[in-house]
Amino acid sequence: MFSIVIPTWNNLAHLQLVLRSIREHSREAHQIIVHVNDGRDGTREWVRAQGIAHTASDDNIGICYAMNEAAMLARHEHLVYMNDDMYCLPGWDTALQRRAAAMPSDLYLLSGTMVEPRDSGNPCVVVGPYGDGVDNFREADLLRDAPRLVRADWYGATWPPTLVARRWWFRVGGYSTELSPGMSSDNDFAMKLWHAGCRHFIGVGDSLVYHFQQKSTGKVVKNDGRRQFLDKWGLTQSSFDRFYLRRGQPLAADRLPEPEDSPALRRALFKSRLRKRFG
Repeated sequence: MFSIVIPTWNNLAHLQLVLRSIREHSREAHQIIVHVNDGRDGTREWVRAQGIAHTASDDNIGICYAMNEAAMLARHEHLVYMNDDMYCLPGWDTALQRRAAAMPSDLYLLSGTMVEPRDSGNPCVVVGPYGDGVDNFREADLLRDAPRLVRADWYGATWPPTLVARRWWFRVGGYSTELSPGMSSDNDFAMKLWHAGCRHFIGVGDSLVYHFQQKSTGKVVKNDGRRQFLDKWGLTQSSFDRFYLRRGQPLAADRLPEPEDSPALRRALFKSRLRKRFG
């Protein structure tokens, strides 16, 4: 079973929906842990009344601190990070479990595949207009159409819903708090796993979650995550995605190959050095 960690920030209606979808569409009775940021909309009282394991902060402390704090309550060997504006489709957990069981070790980062109402140009996402909020959510249509939304597995998993072994979450230090409130924290976590020897970053095409794209990031002062990633790792985030994680490419083998020495990669590394030095 999974310990599913969900940070939330005054988004009670969506939180209630994602928790209902987990309970209705999961094979296992997974542990659910919520971190309540602020909670002035009644979230804290609601999770307490429901008996849901949770941590809380009076203010919004961002994804990094929220995830790290809530993960301390995890009981199971696998952590799943999920956004509060998601809806899990039937079979989402069994597909992740099946892929995890096939891995040669527990050093991997798996992701479900998001279905989103708007095309953002993301090659890893399935586009399906089933609503952008609780009020206009076409739940019955989504459940009817789910079998045809399944896609092939893909390289480059970093973003939620992500599955990682709990021991590896803590071994590499979870989400880096210097990236608070959290821009680029998922890529940074992937890079930490990469340096720990991980070469399995797999998006599971039949583990589907609907993502409403109800971003909270517009309400916060963002950190310059891309710049921080470059300064920390000496490589642009986009180059890491393209040459190391091969994000969005069809899965050819479970293990990612090492980056190929090529003129394109050498140019990317040279440009990264210039940007790090001169801005």
